Amino acid sequence: MLFSRRIALAAIALVIALPFSLAQAQESKVIRLATTTSTENTGLLKHLLPKFEQQSGYEVQVIATGTGKALNLARAGDVDIVMTHAPAAEAKFVSEGYGRLPRQFMENDFVVLGPKRDPANVVGAENVQQAFSRIAEAKGSFLSRGDNSGTHMKERAIWEASGFGKGFDGYLEVGQGMGKTLQMANELEGYVLADRGTYLAYKGNLKIGIVFEGGPQLANPYQVMLISESKYPHLNHAGAKALSDFFVSATTQAMINEFLVNGEQLFKATYLAQR
Repeated sequence: MLFSRRIALAAIALVIALPFSLAQAQESKVIRLATTTSTENTGLLKHLLPKFEQQSGYEVQVIATGTGKALNLARAGDVDIVMTHAPAAEAKFVSEGYGRLPRQFMENDFVVLGPKRDPANVVGAENVQQAFSRIAEAKGSFLSRGDNSGTHMKERAIWEASGFGKGFDGYLEVGQGMGKTLQMANELEGYVLADRGTYLAYKGNLKIGIVFEGGPQLANPYQVMLISESKYPHLNHAGAKALSDFFVSATTQAMINEFLVNGEQLFKATYLAQR
């Protein structure tokens, strides 16, 4: 009787534990990636991730937001891996002990967009600070993402260097991702700072175009980073490492270079060139 009772209790315990074991097994096959809106809006991740999921058996859940929010999700231990494009914020994230194994794996650049008539005469600017200064002096309409994204951080740094900050009548923070901000700037015929990849993805639907480009200050490198194992042991670190390795592999680097929209290359792979 006692033996039978022990068997029954063991069976009940197994039934109770089984759903938790299955849930844990399913969870271990999911990788939560916090990334910027540019990698999502351009279609790059839809180009890359199916190959990774097919090869690895993992499912990648993409959370596309601004760089600041992506890093905050990682700081809270709510995602397994993060991909951003704000070098200073990323360096702080790593130095504070939240991030590890930062890998710069691709880049594009920022461009200043505006109406073809270019009322602020941005086209003739010598550098991007002067371009911004001319917009402010002309009291032109400038739309900012205003969302603490990598693009917003870059924009703020340029405004500070220009000496104007954001204190002029035409400045408008919209609190939106890059795609929405481009659409609003297009409707208002205003100026806007955008990453080239998202601009090219939306170019066919825009009247505004590039009025200033080039120079080291408009470089836009992307990094993928793992998250601290000691701070967040519950995260899917194995899956995150597999995804990070995938982004820097020779095959994926070639796929990044081959990714075109309307015949134009949106991103340049950089990892192998640095080795």
